[in-house]
Amino acid sequence: MSALTPVTLIGLGPMGQAMVRTLLAAGHPVTVWNRTPSRADALVAEGAVLAATPAEAVAASDVVLLSLTDYAAMYDVLGGATDVLRGRTVVNLSSDTPGATRAAARWAADHGATLVAGGVMTPAPGVGTADAYVYYSGPEAAFRAHEAALALLGAPRYLGEDPGLAQLLYQAQLDVFLTALSGVAHAAALAQAAGVPPTRFVPEALRTLVETPAMVGGVDAPGPAFETGVHPGHLSTATMMGATAAHVLGASEELGVDTALPRAILSHYERALAAGHGRDSWTAIFEVIRAPRAAVPETAPVE
Repeated sequence: MSALTPVTLIGLGPMGQAMVRTLLAAGHPVTVWNRTPSRADALVAEGAVLAATPAEAVAASDVVLLSLTDYAAMYDVLGGATDVLRGRTVVNLSSDTPGATRAAARWAADHGATLVAGGVMTPAPGVGTADAYVYYSGPEAAFRAHEAALALLGAPRYLGEDPGLAQLLYQAQLDVFLTALSGVAHAAALAQAAGVPPTRFVPEALRTLVETPAMVGGVDAPGPAFETGVHPGHLSTATMMGATAAHVLGASEELGVDTALPRAILSHYERALAAGHGRDSWTAIFEVIRAPRAAVPETAPVE
């Protein structure tokens, strides 16, 4: 793909705008469309072309990037442009479930287009920087044909032909992110209930997130245990971590802070103990998370 290959981008939220600016800076002619046209004003001043309709935007380029709220929005926007979809590659960088992504790939194929799914692993200010990367999956030939342009947005990580795979890993990363955010918010509420202001406590909580890899034995440490099912408990056992989880719940109850998150965490350890993992590492909770119904035998010993 040459540096001057036209690209269409539909959806001009903060992420879409950052992508347009990155592509323009590299020399790509960029056509844009947004439901609220005024969002394109600054981009047009910088060199983008505003299409009057989604069909006009699609017709302008062989590759169409979507940065929308979800996959349902793709049908809303492109539903009136199906006559011009044939032969084009639609790179959907919106968020949804793997199943919705596979259904969208079938819909695109029914209209003669090819869908490549993507998950952008950076906030809008990070688009185009050295730290940005993007998961992709779908037909490899379509991905490779546009890889050079896509690489401008962030390092491409192609995962395979299954269009749902990029979305799955994207959601898995958001699982980590959203759980961490809830953890920080819950911890700050706990500290505030004891009279410690969030402005004092939150920096310490964020430092804990940064130091977590060292606390669990290294950045790669849990991976082999999750993969092999071998959970040596020489550092921190499920029993010990479960007791800690119970103390967090108890503190939350004492101080009147919402208990949904600590109850959920404690349940992982309780089920791991019921499945006989009391002397194993905390990583044994993976066994009950990945197979919640099969993990606990009817007569499982409790450590």
